[in-house]
Amino acid sequence: MTDASEKTADAANDKVGVVIVAAGRGARAGQADGPKQYQRIGGRAVIARTLETFLSHPKTGPVAVAIHADDRDLFRQAAGADADRVIAVIGGVSRQASVRLGLLALRDHAPGRVLVHDAVRPFVDAALIDRTIAAIGERQGSLPALPVADTLKRESAAGMIEETVPRTGLHAAQTPQGFPFWPLLAAHEKAHHLGKADFTDDAAIAEWAHIPVKIVAGSPDNIKLTWARDIAMADQRLSGERPRFPDIRTGNGYDVHAFEPGDHVTLCGVAIPHDKKLSGHSDADVGLHALTDALLATCGADDIGTHFPPSDPQWKGAASRIFVEHAAKLVRERGGRIANADITLICEAPRVGPHRAAMTATLSAMLGISPDRISIKATTNEKLGFVGREEGIAAIATASVVFPGDVPE
Repeated sequence: MTDASEKTADAANDKVGVVIVAAGRGARAGQADGPKQYQRIGGRAVIARTLETFLSHPKTGPVAVAIHADDRDLFRQAAGADADRVIAVIGGVSRQASVRLGLLALRDHAPGRVLVHDAVRPFVDAALIDRTIAAIGERQGSLPALPVADTLKRESAAGMIEETVPRTGLHAAQTPQGFPFWPLLAAHEKAHHLGKADFTDDAAIAEWAHIPVKIVAGSPDNIKLTWARDIAMADQRLSGERPRFPDIRTGNGYDVHAFEPGDHVTLCGVAIPHDKKLSGHSDADVGLHALTDALLATCGADDIGTHFPPSDPQWKGAASRIFVEHAAKLVRERGGRIANADITLICEAPRVGPHRAAMTATLSAMLGISPDRISIKATTNEKLGFVGREEGIAAIATASVVFPGDVPE
């Protein structure tokens, strides 16, 4: 080999390999836009920002990204042109398994050193990467970490404070964590073959494999996006937005229908046997009619009669869930998120209690919200008025909806 080719080979081996771990499901952050590594902050996917930092660093070389088998299209869409600059591998059932598969993908490139980084730490910077790389030795790893600032308490089995834990010498670990490549791969392979799968980061595997790890200064900006609020704060930070005032709106609805001869009433989407039925152009579900008006009120969309006039024959005998689902759709089209629905049914009979669970489940499906955000109550009118004389049923509904907030002046 010539001197020139030897220098080229040395330069290639001097490049630091990178494993980006991105195979998790990120359930704690919500799934509205997919796993958290694919959610957008400042107009770009989290993982795209992470990749850009490592691909642009002058000391990093081959980059392997461990992704979930279901995320191939998500990854390519998020990474864009950078998808062709990395080695995408299907990750394992745990973070540890994914790192091992990423290391194996780099084996043919034989980097002398390697960094392992969480895809959901998009605020890692070049200076932190430099510090981590500089501390990697032939048989030594490096770990960016921050001293623990909070007072730590150990909890007893009874949920009480058992003791205060001295925080001297305690650190919160970050990534990227750096290691000599071959010793780290050997440690992962040994753990895999022994069935040891409970390591939460690579520094823990290194400790188990007797690879010393040097602590370097971490960065308070290098946060891990774990919860939905972390994503929102990161987006706000990158978008340069000022905090928004929450726009929470409440709408009320009231409806009443008289009885007529029949064999059942429909209340909140559930048919209840009764010796009368409610009179109306549709199925006369007084609870759903009141709820429809409440939802429409939150976005200034007039009332149920405007959208479904009784004079229109197409609504004769119609199921009132059509009305509720239409109102909920209008709310969502305007950016609203239904937070709560509360319905009070006012009648002497029939009894509502035995049917409350079925009503709640039906409303949950209609509104697309969890049952704990729905309240259905019933009360009598103490034998007073038309309700007390069992001439009909009345209903009052309240809906709470959260709309995108306004930036304060």
